[in-house]
Amino acid sequence: MKNYRNETLAIRTQNERSQEAEHSVPLYLTSSYVFDDAEQMRAAFSDEIEANIYSRYSNPNVDELLEKVALLETGGAAWATATGMAAVFTTFAALLQSGDHIVSSKSVFGSTHQLFVNILPKWGISTTYVDAIDYDGYEQAIRPETKIVYIETPSNPGLDIIDIKRLAAICKAKNVLLVVDNCFATPVLQQPLKLGADIVIHSATKYMDGQGRVLGGLIVSAKEVIARIQGFARHSGPALSPFNAWILSKSLETLHLRMEKHCSQAYEIAVRLERNRQVAWVKYPFLDSHPQQVIAKDQMKYGGGIVTFEVKGGLEAGRRFLDRLNLFSLTPNLGDSRSIATHPASTTHSKLKPEEREAVGISDGLVRLSIGLEHVEDIWEDIDQALSR
Repeated sequence: MKNYRNETLAIRTQNERSQEAEHSVPLYLTSSYVFDDAEQMRAAFSDEIEANIYSRYSNPNVDELLEKVALLETGGAAWATATGMAAVFTTFAALLQSGDHIVSSKSVFGSTHQLFVNILPKWGISTTYVDAIDYDGYEQAIRPETKIVYIETPSNPGLDIIDIKRLAAICKAKNVLLVVDNCFATPVLQQPLKLGADIVIHSATKYMDGQGRVLGGLIVSAKEVIARIQGFARHSGPALSPFNAWILSKSLETLHLRMEKHCSQAYEIAVRLERNRQVAWVKYPFLDSHPQQVIAKDQMKYGGGIVTFEVKGGLEAGRRFLDRLNLFSLTPNLGDSRSIATHPASTTHSKLKPEEREAVGISDGLVRLSIGLEHVEDIWEDIDQALSR
């Protein structure tokens, strides 16, 4: 495709029109595909020709999504999975073997933590945790059997910002792959591959869908890395459905507009929360009070749509705040057009021990707000009344 800007690529990257001359790409709801003769079928199964065989392997709707996401993330190729966690697990399972070692930031999603401590060790794959911004710690933790350094930036829910360029330089010197979960930022705000990362992972369930409708995961990297991931995924089966791929591809057409609005409103809410006497502290990447604000502004276009804070009074005060909200949805999702409030200590990160949560900045009273697309004054009035009563 012509060298268009990303806003245009997100809209105009699509499959070739069929004989029906449709303007909007149709749904390809089929489990398998037919061949003209036995020789064509044989050649397809032997990878001598490019052809759809089975929708666990490929599907036109999924292919369109992969092309679009690879362009937006500046990667050579992409792969899609049924969920964001399937993308995380598939990456590890495809690229690692027994005896290998992972170095990870302590600030990771609760289910990713479960992979590291309860699932991957079954196959002899170990993990060492490092404080999110301890770059000497990453370097010291890497050993001969280390294959991957894994981070989230911004992290969930602590909003730690990791300097991707700096960490990528460490990983390249040690010949280790740097994997970045870019879910909170999306390629609109941050492109980790341009900053030196090797693999980018998304839970497409979040901002990429943007309306809380479907699940999906995405992996973007160089073609040779995706070929290894594809080889594993085609036979293990974490495939994205054609319908979900169709939804996600259409959603990407409005991603840039939505992210600009999410971010501008989240910043406004964060500023107002800092002024509220009922709030102990606020964390948002573009606030002057954020300890990594300079890094955030260097590698991100905007500060994101997530705000975290703690209500004075700890756990019970936080619960009362959530119970008093009227406009906000109480749900573990994020990145929705509707504003969402979550209590990570009792939901998304509840499987972590209290000391583990504390180590990554998840206090008992921490509240995570995913700021939606409603009018910003309506969002603030709901927060204000919940804090005031």
